[in-house]
Amino acid sequence: MEGKRQAKIARLLQKELSEIFRRQTAALGNTLVSVSAVRVSPDLSIAKVYLSIFPPAKAQGILENIKRQSKTCRYELAQAVKSTLRKCPDLSFYLDDSLDYVENIDRLLASDPVSQRAEAQAEETTEAQAEE
Repeated sequence: MEGKRQAKIARLLQKELSEIFRRQTAALGNTLVSVSAVRVSPDLSIAKVYLSIFPPAKAQGILENIKRQSKTCRYELAQAVKSTLRKCPDLSFYLDDSLDYVENIDRLLASDPVSQRAEAQAEETTEAQAEE
């Protein structure tokens, strides 16, 4: 369970990292990097940063570049939060694939013949009730 302090610091880190990535990706053009979530360890020494990258075709390459530049990102983050945090946590970056997961489930449900039959039956029932 995440404590109040952990949640507060996670929100602060997410906000500041989002701003850092917005500034850095503005020069690239046609690329969007957003910080989906930040999870902070209980001792506040490690932060796991989940990134959502658009376009997805470039995601792996951009993530590798961000991982190589993690020290620079940590330095910029430390400068932004120095009045709030005494020590900036180490950053670990991960690709957030939750949107791809949701899209895959929607696609599977759309192709499922059982769910299509259930939808057709529901429509028939609605039409029958409307006629009455």
